[in-house]
This record gives sequence, structure tokens and C-alpha cells, in this order.
Amino acid sequence: MLFPVLLRSVYFRLMRMRPLLAPAFGLCLLLASGGLLAQSAPGFSLPGNDGQTVSLDQLRGKIVYLDFWASWCTPCRKSFPWMNAMQARYGSDKFAVVAINLDASRDEARAFLKKIPAEFTVAFDPEGTVASQYHLQAMPSSYLIGPDGELVYAHKGFRENATDEIEARIRKLLHGQ
Repeated sequence: MLFPVLLRSVYFRLMRMRPLLAPAFGLCLLLASGGLLAQSAPGFSLPGNDGQTVSLDQLRGKIVYLDFWASWCTPCRKSFPWMNAMQARYGSDKFAVVAINLDASRDEARAFLKKIPAEFTVAFDPEGTVASQYHLQAMPSSYLIGPDGELVYAHKGFRENATDEIEARIRKLLHGQ
């Protein structure tokens, strides 16, 4: 049990210092930690950008698009406009975008958010505790969580050509399919 915890710690340090090495190391982490995601989304309670606590339990009953990001992540810059659009299009009592920042410094995250504002919920996980529970392997990584708290879909990276598929999955969940 201690070995995977140590691997996660090394992985998150690599993500901050040497982001190009992190994905290869992430494969080792995935194998050491059992390989597959749990069916239920791991819960979390983190400080939010607005000073309030962001908790997965608070979002029970909603479809949640959970995204892990960092200020140094180039694809993250591209994902924010799309997530803003999803929040605007589907944001209601049934859908929520939550982006968890993994920067060691909240100031770096806030500088990013000044340049690229988030019109959705932002939370902070500087130690990578929640990210390790989700077996994060790439930046950004996103997870679609059903209203029952079950993991429905996981996606590594951000590519504009994959957004239609992700949005189709969101619509399918919103329509109860």
C-alpha cells in the first residue's frame, strides 16, 4: 500500500517540474495501483475559488464534468473556453463543471484564471490528493460522473476533435439514457 502512495507523490512532483516525463511515469503508477478506476467516483471536499468548500456530495443528483488542470498545462488553456460553453449550455440544476487545480501555488492558478476566466466551479488540490484517488495520468484529465455518483467516462488530455463525443455523452446522461 505504501509503494503506490510514494509513486503518486513522485508523479505529482514530476507533473510540476517535468511535465513531459509525467505521462510515462503515470503508466507505472497505474499498474502499481491496480489499473482500473473504481465504479463510484471518489468523493472530495476542497477549498473553492470563491472561498466556499467544493464537495462532490453537494453535487449528488447532477451530471458532473470533473476536470483536473494546472496553470502550466498548455492544453488546459484550450479546454477552458469549451468548459465555459458546456456550463453555459447545460448548466442548470442537472449539470455542473468542476475544475480542480493542481498547482502548488494558488497564486499561479489565479494568474491563469485572470487570463482565462472560468464560468464554472474551481477548486484547489495543491497536494494532488484527489487527483491520486482518480489515478490521474495526464493533464488535463476529465471524468464524467453520473447523477448517482458513478464514473461514466474518463478522458485524458484535451483535443477539440473529441469534444463532440464528450458533449454527446453529457446530453445522453441529461436525457437519462
